[in-house]
Amino acid sequence: MENQVIVVQGQQYEVVENYRNGWQAEAFRQRYVDILARYDYIVGDWGYGQLRLRGFYENNRPKVNFDQKIASLGEYLQEYCNFGCPYFVLKKITPDKGTNREGRNKKRNEEV
Repeated sequence: MENQVIVVQGQQYEVVENYRNGWQAEAFRQRYVDILARYDYIVGDWGYGQLRLRGFYENNRPKVNFDQKIASLGEYLQEYCNFGCPYFVLKKITPDKGTNREGRNKKRNEEV
């Protein structure tokens, strides 16, 4: 699963964490909403058979509350998610920051 890149409405995301096989492309596609595009990370967690999505920002973003930064992910999982629940973390790939992923060896590029 490492280095898997997916495309959502033209934006690329890399699956950076897939805890207990939480990543399911079809479920993500069904739950994704446009407002999530503003975030640097999208976290999906499973509880009672339902996928919940939440966005987080990079830690260096100014004027963003700590609980909206990716550094607070551990607290979010501990406080708001079922203990040990499957989850995944997607990181937005932003070409404007000099990120060139074309040359990287990926397992799969997937349009979601």
